Amino acid sequence: MKRIVSIQDISCLGRCSLTVALPVISTMGVECAVIPTAVLSAHTMFPDFTCCDLTDQILPIARHWQQQKVALDAIYTGYLASKEQVQQVCTFFDMMKGPQTAIIVDPAMADHGRLYAGFPSDFPAYMARLLPYAHVAIPNITEACLMTGTPYREEYDAAYIRQLLLDLTRLGAGRAVLTGVCLEPGRLGAMSYDSDTGAYFFYDNEKLPHTFHGTGDIFAATVSGALTRGLSLEQAMTMAVDFTLECIRSTDTQEIWYGVEFEKALPWLWQRLEALLKQQG
Repeated sequence: MKRIVSIQDISCLGRCSLTVALPVISTMGVECAVIPTAVLSAHTMFPDFTCCDLTDQILPIARHWQQQKVALDAIYTGYLASKEQVQQVCTFFDMMKGPQTAIIVDPAMADHGRLYAGFPSDFPAYMARLLPYAHVAIPNITEACLMTGTPYREEYDAAYIRQLLLDLTRLGAGRAVLTGVCLEPGRLGAMSYDSDTGAYFFYDNEKLPHTFHGTGDIFAATVSGALTRGLSLEQAMTMAVDFTLECIRSTDTQEIWYGVEFEKALPWLWQRLEALLKQQG
């Protein structure tokens, strides 16, 4: 069985980060090892959350895994709580990546034009230090703008998105995927750029009139699992867009901070993955 390690926080309440990555990746038939970077009482959109920082555990875990000769097929990073954690994760990459280890970076730190609570204004420059390691980077538009120094726009065209993707690869990412891309009313999806081939790819689906916290984590976890199972980036993106939509459709509550009820859609994910793998033979 293939193995991913996901490096991000675990929020005890609210579906996001590791509480999303672990079940989604496991459903896709991939072992999901975890390195929690922090334990939060609830994610950062809740007021007055508590946080236990685990920065001092990242490298001891890496050293123990080295002793145990642990092999990783992929490393997938999400929310990192500090500049120090970014540096620790760079060291983790150097310690644990093998010749075939895929590195997938979701620079989860911002949305809707602004940083999450608690991050200093220079944090995006630190998060960008992960991009030279990334075979695939998966930011949303806000995160891409902050890392590349691009003015954030609520209204944009395809040329704006293509330039953002190109700039992300100039920062070092091999391939870049932008999430939350809306190029026509009522549609929402993702666009990618491959710096080796110069090819762009875009896929979208229905845009529902609901916005939930944690959908970016669902997308990134799905792409990470799909790539590890051998699907192409284009297949992985298509499945991730459709699965995220399926999760929103499965959600009854309007309490957006609690996230989508993705658990109901996990059978859909497994069936879709199995169908794609059968097509590949």
